[in-house]
Amino acid sequence: MTLNLALILVFGAMDNRGFQQGSFNSFQNSSSDEDLMDIPGTAMDFSMSDDVPPLDGEIEEDKSYNGGGIGSSNRMMDFLEEPIPGVGTYDDFNTIDWVREKSRDRDRHREITNKSKESTWALIHSVSDAFSGWLLMLLIGLLSGSLAGLIDISAHWMTDLKEGICTRGLWFNHEHCCWNSEHVTFENKDKCPEWNSWSQLLINTDEGAFAYIVNYFMYVLWALLFAFLAVSLVRVFAPYACGSGIPEIKTILSGFIIRGYLGKWTLIIKTITLVLAVSSGLSLGKEGPLVHVACCCGNILCHCFNKYRKNEAKRREVLSAAAAAGVSVAFGAPIGGVLFSLEEVSYYFPLKTLWRSFFAALVAAFTLRSINPFGNSRLVLFYVEFHTPWHLFELVPFILLGIFGGLWGALFIRTNIAWCRKRKTTQLGKYPVIEVLIVTAITAILAFPNEYTRMSTSELISELFNDCGLLDSSKLCDYENRFNTSKGDELPDRPAGVGVYSAMWQLALTLVMKIVITIFTFGMKIPSGLFIPSMAVGAIAGRLLGVGMEQLAYYHHDWAIFNSWCSQGADCITPGLYAMVGAAACLGGVTRMTVSLVVIMFELTGGLEYIVPLMAAAMTSKWVADALGREGIYDAHIRLNGYPFLEAKEEFAHKTLAMDVMKPRRNDPLLTVLTQDSMTVEDVETVISETTYSGFPVVVSRESQRLVGFVLRRDLIISIENARKKQDGVVSTSVIYFTEHSPPMPPYTPPTLKLRNILDLSPFTVTDLTPMEIVVDIFRKLGLRQCLVTHNGRLLGIITKKDVLKHIAQMANQDPDSILFN
Repeated sequence: MTLNLALILVFGAMDNRGFQQGSFNSFQNSSSDEDLMDIPGTAMDFSMSDDVPPLDGEIEEDKSYNGGGIGSSNRMMDFLEEPIPGVGTYDDFNTIDWVREKSRDRDRHREITNKSKESTWALIHSVSDAFSGWLLMLLIGLLSGSLAGLIDISAHWMTDLKEGICTRGLWFNHEHCCWNSEHVTFENKDKCPEWNSWSQLLINTDEGAFAYIVNYFMYVLWALLFAFLAVSLVRVFAPYACGSGIPEIKTILSGFIIRGYLGKWTLIIKTITLVLAVSSGLSLGKEGPLVHVACCCGNILCHCFNKYRKNEAKRREVLSAAAAAGVSVAFGAPIGGVLFSLEEVSYYFPLKTLWRSFFAALVAAFTLRSINPFGNSRLVLFYVEFHTPWHLFELVPFILLGIFGGLWGALFIRTNIAWCRKRKTTQLGKYPVIEVLIVTAITAILAFPNEYTRMSTSELISELFNDCGLLDSSKLCDYENRFNTSKGDELPDRPAGVGVYSAMWQLALTLVMKIVITIFTFGMKIPSGLFIPSMAVGAIAGRLLGVGMEQLAYYHHDWAIFNSWCSQGADCITPGLYAMVGAAACLGGVTRMTVSLVVIMFELTGGLEYIVPLMAAAMTSKWVADALGREGIYDAHIRLNGYPFLEAKEEFAHKTLAMDVMKPRRNDPLLTVLTQDSMTVEDVETVISETTYSGFPVVVSRESQRLVGFVLRRDLIISIENARKKQDGVVSTSVIYFTEHSPPMPPYTPPTLKLRNILDLSPFTVTDLTPMEIVVDIFRKLGLRQCLVTHNGRLLGIITKKDVLKHIAQMANQDPDSILFN
């Protein structure tokens, strides 16, 4: 987000420093996220000894690069004029160069604008190029909304399949099956002849202990089947389809390349397995994975437009908008989705992306609303509206819920990260199928006897949010004297009945189970979101506190804290509001969201009046959780996986210098460099084969060490390979020139190879005495991959993004070797 101003300032500077763009117009997307990466098994251990992963494409087939020497043509190739295929692309598990990508897009846009004045066709092309972004947002919104509706309908039907089937039509879920039945009563609104439990189908009765055992067995059996299918599909076809996806989305949006993570196979398998995982009854949600699904849609649709297919920075702007669309369809909160993308996941969020994110979220929400997956003309299953205002004194219990949410968030993050680390470092990680089946079996066995754990988590939250009325038959609304009222549908505070007390005990047990089971569920090799389980924990705690406050106000309305605003028989306390505030507090404690969280909860309820309680709970939750641990769950998983993510919210306060971090260190071998006009093809190939660096500084000479520029390893390899194939006479003794003009060569000498076009003539440099807090700020705000260190104009060393991350980890007394990728 902080890249905007810094990039604008830098681009102007680069124009004056001779930044060469000609080579970058040949960018081809060989590092597209669309290609599925072949990962054996499901452990996905990405650790490697080298800082740079193996190259892909044709070069990856021969990991010991020796220069090639394949074929030749009869013409001389001028590399300054003709584009080189593959130059400008990135290796898998490497970081993009934001400055280069943004500068290339500026050149592309300038060229299109200049040509638009030459002909009508060029003008049409310019207009279509400008409109392509909005068209892409429209397609992302339509596809994301359609897939979300399909997932919602399928998950609802398959969840009910564990308890029975509809004889009127197998494709109907329980609610739709009994929708038009003439035999539904007020007391038994969920029972109708058209819906048959498994005991009715198998033993023709729904009464007695044996029928209960049959239903119990079928419930557990279906849960195990769904979970087994989910983990098997993920393990075999798309290992990247597991988990929430938001930590990886944050890392990708910061400029990291994870090829296959947003590909078509990941989209297909995640959509299918997300339905299976939610239907299995595990303590997980579909809201987080829907962000991953929407980003997959955005990445795949980017390939239809050259503007986004060939520029990694532009594609990440699209992915930011897709993340907003994902939250929009997950919660039915378009504005909250945009703010979530801005606050939580996006690294670079210019104003244009804000507008397009809003449009994509709007289209996605409209599409989902048109599908109407819940049959209630709402975008979410648990939409509620409260009619009773809150009182100032209630801020005390709301803040208590915020404290609970912060404590729960800190507890969950520590225990879940500890369990995930154990999974990665022990034999447990080698048996993902068994782990999923064991957790599913325990969850199903414990869930069936309790009606609040048996129902889906979304339905549980809906019931907890509900404001009891005359037509509610839930046990949570079983109050005494409930029909003795003259206020229409609005019920005054009244004494709790037997059903309420029974529900309280069941909810207390549900709370304990959700807290424990969610710790072990999140992070397994199936799609698993955290929003809904966290909201459920908070909603249960909030409902318990709300009912307690309601009964306290009823029996002690003459107390000083109640008598000024709550008279006997008045409708003072709304337990559903407490559930909503508790849900926001717990979700904020886990994710550390604030503004976007409050807006999402506001859009869920439509109650502008309750923003202050939500804000109080969210901020209290964040303060308490931050006091116990600075990282949210997504940042903790990023660090656990070793992704190169520089958190913009954290401050670097240590008094170290660039010379303390750069390589080479004291007593290390000298920095590997290339000279601008004295090295042969064989010399460069030897440097490449003997090192694993991702790029090399180019100097005037080894004696002067005056910096000329920086060349990427990948571009160098591709250019030499291409020259050997297409330029006649290039041999190992051919001299490589990075200068603008090569000097006249004696007769009968091999032709020279001019590679100035792949040289970055304006690499970012700092002096050896630059404070590291400034260096870290430069890396954060400009998205740099590396920065060169000089002293009085002489090249001393280099600092990479990985070096910065390792230094930050070391300063925080963490393991610097936990940073696995470059």
